[in-house]
Amino acid sequence: QVRLVESGGGLVQAGGSLRLSCAPSGRTFSNGRMGWFRQAPGKGREFVAAISWNGGGTYYADSVKGRFTISRDYAQNTVYLQMNSLKPEDTAVYYCAAARWATTGPASGYEYWGQGTQVTVSS
Repeated sequence: QVRLVESGGGLVQAGGSLRLSCAPSGRTFSNGRMGWFRQAPGKGREFVAAISWNGGGTYYADSVKGRFTISRDYAQNTVYLQMNSLKPEDTAVYYCAAARWATTGPASGYEYWGQGTQVTVSS
């Protein structure tokens, strides 16, 4: 059974930083893609960032470009989302997602999802 275990959320002041981690278990995604999405209260889920596991190509939503960085660690089998210069509008539940095959656009095609981790940015 595939599980995506997220960690690293919390409360931070505007301008601060947080790093989210996602460790998939149950299968590898060496030909696929890992992504981060978020959902703020009263809003739909939106794409944040994605990374191809093999090759490391990265993709970002315009709203986070220049502030967030997605990366992966082969040895730790973990994907990270480094979030800098956080803004109150970044407040949301952040979800890790995994796709076995990177055959669609970076914001779609995900088959597995984590339970979510809360990020709250105070002004």
